[in-house]
Amino acid sequence: MEARIDLDSPPPPAAPARGRRRLGGLGGRRGGPDGTRRVGPGVALGLGMTTMYLSLIVLIPLAAVVWQSTEKGPAFFWQAVTTPESWAALKLTVVASLLVAVVNLVMGTLIAWVLVRDTFRGKALVDMLIDLPFALPTIVAGLVLLALYGPGSPLGVNLAYARSGVVVALLFVTLPFVVRTVQPVLLELDREMESAAASLGAGNATIFRRIVLPNLIPAMAAGTALAFARSISEFGATVLISGNIPFKTQVSAVSIFGQIESDNPIGAAAVSTVLLVIALVVLILLDVLQRWGARRA
Repeated sequence: MEARIDLDSPPPPAAPARGRRRLGGLGGRRGGPDGTRRVGPGVALGLGMTTMYLSLIVLIPLAAVVWQSTEKGPAFFWQAVTTPESWAALKLTVVASLLVAVVNLVMGTLIAWVLVRDTFRGKALVDMLIDLPFALPTIVAGLVLLALYGPGSPLGVNLAYARSGVVVALLFVTLPFVVRTVQPVLLELDREMESAAASLGAGNATIFRRIVLPNLIPAMAAGTALAFARSISEFGATVLISGNIPFKTQVSAVSIFGQIESDNPIGAAAVSTVLLVIALVVLILLDVLQRWGARRA
């Protein structure tokens, strides 16, 4: 007999694969019998340890501060925040932090540009000095600034016990934030786009405004937000050079310390909660900005 093959008939369905299953390690996800995806034991263990550690170190202490600030009710909370001394310290802290953030935005971007695009003698030393405020204890930074810009300043500049001294101290401790967020973006930026724009007749200002700056904006904004968040919480660098003068040079962190010493922990917790809310809002905006930058990239 001759076997006849019908070319017009559809091919038979493929046999289901046997023995196929998704292999997963300890940290992988495995499918259940109903098609759902289950978290592996390694992922569950890591997530549980992370949540427990963050709760013990961050969430529970912050929640305790917020709870203590409302212990006597909203009226006492508002009264503690709006006392003349606390309110003056809050205003000085926020205004000085905004000014420091703007200066860091400009100068930090310029320093990052010089470190990436320019070549000069001592570049490695300058790059190392940028991280010095991270490594130096802030109280030591305050002592150094007081010796350099205090009453016996060798430069003839006396910024001690003045608001300008507070700004200089905050500039010192927040210097690396914008530099270290903008610098990697500049290193990874495609130089061929700039060369192509230059070959088409674009000037340096146009190249920077149309090509370089749009790529730097997310990093610049992130570094500025981090510098602002650090400024509103700074204590060590400002306590010495500011002189802690109420209504003049006293920042919120030093005011909180003074209220603790005056046996007013609820008032100190109330001011701390305000700073916490401000920092939380800034970090949420930073996260939104980073997500926007990632989608744009």
